[in-house]
Amino acid sequence: MTLPAPAGAPTGLDALAEPQVPVSSGWVSRLTIASIGLYAGFFGPLQVLLARQIADFAPTHKESVLALVTGVGALMSTVGTPLWGALSDRTGSRFGRRLPWIAGGALAGALALLVLSAASSVAMVVVGWAAVQLCLNGVVAALTACVPDQVPEQQRGFVSGWVGLAQTMGVVVGTGVATAAGGIRAGYAALAALVIVTVSLFLVRSGDRPLRDDQRGPLALGAFVRGFWVSPRAHPDFAWAWGTRFLMNVANAIGTLYLLYFLTDVVRVDDPEGHVFILVLIYAGALCLTAVVSGIASDRLGKRKIFVIVAGVVMTAACLFLAFRPTWPGAVGAAVLLGLGFGVYAAVDFALITEVLPAAADRARDLGVINIANALPQVLAPVIAAPVLALFATRATGYRALYVVAAVVGLVGALLVRRIRSVS
Repeated sequence: MTLPAPAGAPTGLDALAEPQVPVSSGWVSRLTIASIGLYAGFFGPLQVLLARQIADFAPTHKESVLALVTGVGALMSTVGTPLWGALSDRTGSRFGRRLPWIAGGALAGALALLVLSAASSVAMVVVGWAAVQLCLNGVVAALTACVPDQVPEQQRGFVSGWVGLAQTMGVVVGTGVATAAGGIRAGYAALAALVIVTVSLFLVRSGDRPLRDDQRGPLALGAFVRGFWVSPRAHPDFAWAWGTRFLMNVANAIGTLYLLYFLTDVVRVDDPEGHVFILVLIYAGALCLTAVVSGIASDRLGKRKIFVIVAGVVMTAACLFLAFRPTWPGAVGAAVLLGLGFGVYAAVDFALITEVLPAAADRARDLGVINIANALPQVLAPVIAAPVLALFATRATGYRALYVVAAVVGLVGALLVRRIRSVS
């Protein structure tokens, strides 16, 4: 994968300036395609391949082993994204701040997927998935920072809608590729190729802007490490935005982590993997109805918080559907509600977050800190879910309690957004 020289790119001063010129539809399309491939690389394994590998290696303890694998991976994401983001903020390459990390992360992540495909034990799955998370989150850190770098505030709801849509399409594409590939190794290989191809399209004309040497400043290790702590007292809106995203993602992780096992052990459908894919398609179709439209509406109204609250209420209803209608029709209804709600949330929440970032010079680092609110719930969800499931005598009762917990946590998270003062 080669990095094109940024012909006609603005000077380093513009790299830290607040963007004023709207980005083109072509730029949004390339960002969307790259995001679809990236998230397919994450969710193809999460939705299908990891569960299949673990069921082969540890059939009697598959839930706890899956929790271990995803928890270690999420820990790598928690560490990696802010670290790669902070390094990209200081990168002085002539190709720009973000491109080296997008290209390098995609290549390394694709190689890690191939290594994971050859895993022959649970230990190798743990190591392989940790490597995938560590590498691909370098792409996440740099790619998401391109939005506040280049998109003006009044266009961010629209762009965030496409980014949110791309994340969901990544789930659909990743699940579809992993299911249709015909085997675990073929699935991982197909996903690795998809990551490389889609990210390369963005690299061709990214618009990334290089820094001048005098803007980077000396590297002091102590100050670099301390920079990862964003004081809630100094930046309360950033802290409340982090808390909102954290709780919403805890609810989402609790609700989706064991979906394959829920369909297998409680709903008892034939071909649970195929039914997971059907639910993902329904969810994605519902999300498409609200994601971009909500982003445009929030741009035009100049409001963000009310959209997040409404989304949280709808997603809470989806969790309650799963809790009290543990049937296939109930799961379909939950997928529709979750898609409608998450479409609104994904479109607007990212735009809101870009408006409370503390400093232009540290956009990728601070977005990496925000990403901890995405990754840490993947660690905590199994810690919450396992004892809840163990408390009850039957799987059906345990999953009902689990989805009620997810509903309550998600609703509290959505209501926290009211504490943010600097955003309408």
